[in-house]
Parts: sequence; C-alpha cells; structure tokens
Amino acid sequence: MSRQFILRGGDMYAEVSQFAAAVRVLRHDGRDLVAGWPPEGPVPFYSGTLLAPWPNRIDGARYTFGGVTHHLTMNEEARGNALHGLVADVRWLPVEMGPSHVRLAHTITPSPGYPFTLDLRVLHHLTPEGLTTTLTAENTGERAAPYGCAPHPWLFAGEDVEAYELLMPADRVLLPDERMLPASLEDVSGTPYDFRKPRRLGAEAVDHTFTGLRAGEDGLVRVRVRGPEGGVELSWRAAELPWAQVCSGTGFGYRGLAVEPMTCPPDAFNSGVDLVVLRPGETAETSWTLAPL
Repeated sequence: MSRQFILRGGDMYAEVSQFAAAVRVLRHDGRDLVAGWPPEGPVPFYSGTLLAPWPNRIDGARYTFGGVTHHLTMNEEARGNALHGLVADVRWLPVEMGPSHVRLAHTITPSPGYPFTLDLRVLHHLTPEGLTTTLTAENTGERAAPYGCAPHPWLFAGEDVEAYELLMPADRVLLPDERMLPASLEDVSGTPYDFRKPRRLGAEAVDHTFTGLRAGEDGLVRVRVRGPEGGVELSWRAAELPWAQVCSGTGFGYRGLAVEPMTCPPDAFNSGVDLVVLRPGETAETSWTLAPL
C-alpha cells in the first residue's frame, strides 16, 4: 500500500497518496469535493493523478522531436495512442511534510520513447480556502525536452452527474475524431458544449477539449460545478494552462466530472501547439486550486 499524507486546514481535509502524487480525498466540512478511491487502490480513471510529461493523447504513440522519431508505449491500445504521460503509475518520494502541506518528487529518466531527464516537484498546500497544487518541472538533462502537464481531478457534487450544473468559461471547443484526437476547433456557440453560462449537463456525454478560456481580472479561469450535494470550483491561470479537458463519467460508470486544465491540447507532441520545450536547466511551473462553493 502506498503511503498516505493527511493535510488539514480549517474545515478542509485532504489525503494525498504517494502513488501518482494523487489527491485521493478532498473534503470541506465532511463533504467530498472530488471522487475518491480506497488507499490500497486501484486508481480509477486517473482520478486525482498528475499527468506529465504530456497530458491527454499522442497519436499512434509516436512523435518526432529534434529530427528524431520516438516510439512510446501504446497504453490506450483500443485507440492506438499513448495516454496521459509517464508518472501516473509511479510512487513519488516525499521530500517535505507539514500539517497542511506535502512536497513530493519524481525524476523522469531517459527511456526509448522519452530519452530526456526531468526532475518533477509537486507541492500540495491546504488552507481553509482550498487546496493549491504547484507542479514544477526542471530539465536536468543535456538536451532540450518536449513537455506538457495537467492534473486529473474528478470534481464531485453528488452521485447524479446529469444533475450537475457546469460553468466552463471557454469560447472554443476541440471536436475529436473517433480516436479522441483533434479533428476541428469550433466556436462553442450553437453547440452542445457552450457552458459559458451555468447550464445543466443532462444526458449529454462530454469528453471534449476547451480553449479560448475567459479569465477574470485576477487572471484566473474559474470552472464551477454545482450539484445535489453542493459545489466545487477549480481555478488556474489561463497563461499557464490555456486548455482544459472536460469528461463526464456517465458514459463509463464513474462518479463525478473530470476537469483537466492542460498546458497543451491532445497530440501536441506532434502538432507543436502550445508545446513547452524545456532546454537544459530550464523550469516550467503550473498551479491550480480546488475550493468549495
């Protein structure tokens, strides 16, 4: 069993797993804000995990970078893709702990599909206002490396996901093909995916990528979910994470609504769209906050 780290801050309570550095439990005054899972696992549908050095999918589990074609493990075999990076199934090492925070670390070492070295550090910090997570990646290798990241929380506001009301302040939606790869980028107006004003999900299956994110005066994008058991907000800086995947679990029997702010869209290792290139010694940092409503 992986080690669990208990965090407290006012009426907030969290449990972070050493496995995948995942937020396994997050509660406010006894109410679940994310869909949790048992400490012994397994982790359902990447719930609460970190996705790096790429989020979402890579077409055919292959990409070309610096003139060299690399072949990754095809872990989404039904669709023929490489899914959700290399760190969602590893144990991270704790390097700093306190009553309201834990910092964990993991190093991505060179492999045939990803011959680069990245030192990853994640800080989970709980306050009475919510849980803020900061992920930092440093290229400690000798060559430039492609990079992207995302969290994968399943926001929870009750068992009936169809009753959820979603606010997703995004002007554009990336429509996928049958393999969940980018097909066309469309204005959300007139589509079933316009959630710029809070709207009930209903029976509409959502598993789409959004961009054109609208931030407030503070620079933060705020996605809000309300349901029979209350509400939860996920916020982040649009400049750091300009894309977001939203997935309702009703199609495959999971609880909650996945909201995944991403540095880049699906298949960015091939398209180059918003791909981060970390040169030796460079770092990239992203953060996001989960809070009760």
